[in-house]
Amino acid sequence: MDLRELTDEQLEQAYKERKKAKQAQEAANKKRYEKKKDSIVEQMFDEALEASRIIGRLKSKMHVVMEAQKIELDSYGKIRTNSKGGFSVTHSNGELQIARRRDTTPVWDERASKAVELIQAFLADTIKKRDAKLYNILLGFLVRNKKNDLEYAKVMDLLTYESEFDDPRWIEGLRLIKESYTQDFKAYTYEFKRKNKAGKWQFVNLNFSNYDV
Repeated sequence: MDLRELTDEQLEQAYKERKKAKQAQEAANKKRYEKKKDSIVEQMFDEALEASRIIGRLKSKMHVVMEAQKIELDSYGKIRTNSKGGFSVTHSNGELQIARRRDTTPVWDERASKAVELIQAFLADTIKKRDAKLYNILLGFLVRNKKNDLEYAKVMDLLTYESEFDDPRWIEGLRLIKESYTQDFKAYTYEFKRKNKAGKWQFVNLNFSNYDV
């Protein structure tokens, strides 16, 4: 068709028809895409829910089985006297191991604030002028996280410097910070390990952290 032979009205009509056909094709493509996408989402979501139910049931069963195992170990004297509930059991072939771990959250009470105040005052008065680098390092161990809590690992790093200074504020601050610390028990978690061909332990990748059963 020679477009030069068409009237303006015919050109406009041809344009509308072409636009309509294009929109229909786009709508069809969108429908096919969404149908395929929704099918994939529904299928994988169903599998995820089933996996969630399986892991949830497994964790519930682990609570019962491992508590019974703890009683057995207690009767044989195999639980450490300082154990707070965590322990592991290994298959007699030495290839498989299950461990029960205590999942805890570090908690610092009101004494921690006083401890930080004393330590910061000591650092500002004594260490800052003498050794600015060390001052920044030690001060960094007292930085609080987004929850306004001290970081356990950083506080442990701070305590490695305990014997370095004899200022009363330093000594009292570290004493208070140690006394203010407790562990808030959340739940038991479980680890499954097996030895690979090289004889090294490898974890079975299971994450129970999102289950509160």
